[in-house]
Amino acid sequence: MSSSTPAYTVPGLSVETGGEVTRLLNLRLHALNDLALTLKHVHWNVVGPHFIAVHEMLDPQVEAVRGMVDETAERISTLGGSPHGTPGALVSERTWDDYDIGRAGAIEHLGALDLVYTGVITEHRSVVDATEETDPVTQDMLIGQLRNLELFQWFVRAHLETAGGRLSTGDAATEREAASRAGESDRA
Repeated sequence: MSSSTPAYTVPGLSVETGGEVTRLLNLRLHALNDLALTLKHVHWNVVGPHFIAVHEMLDPQVEAVRGMVDETAERISTLGGSPHGTPGALVSERTWDDYDIGRAGAIEHLGALDLVYTGVITEHRSVVDATEETDPVTQDMLIGQLRNLELFQWFVRAHLETAGGRLSTGDAATEREAASRAGESDRA
């Protein structure tokens, strides 16, 4: 057995399938831990006229995402795997860059957060698809998480959307670009 293959898993799954699902879930665990930390970072570093609205909007998101972290880690353990919850594992195993915007205006941070949420949601959806046939319990958990993640992204996007339904960040490819475009729109 490889180190990612558990010695046992839940009834009805092979240990190989359980190992594959735990591998996928460990990446989701990293993404959710990273998101919780990023949201708190923004909470501490947001400034400007929209400060209090964004500052207070983020704490419930942080708490909900931390709940998702715990739920995901417990599912990994239930499947016979080992959750990789250390900062070192997150940094060495993640497939995305660190959030690199420090003290900035609320709208700039929200522009960047929109891209963060897009990445987390897109990858969550791919694991929903990957577990459809093999593990509907994991899939159900992820669908429930997506419901909240998509809601939180909508809260963020509501600050970035024009009355005509256009996002001020447009098709920005990086967090810095999204932050810049959102900030320009806020000053216009």
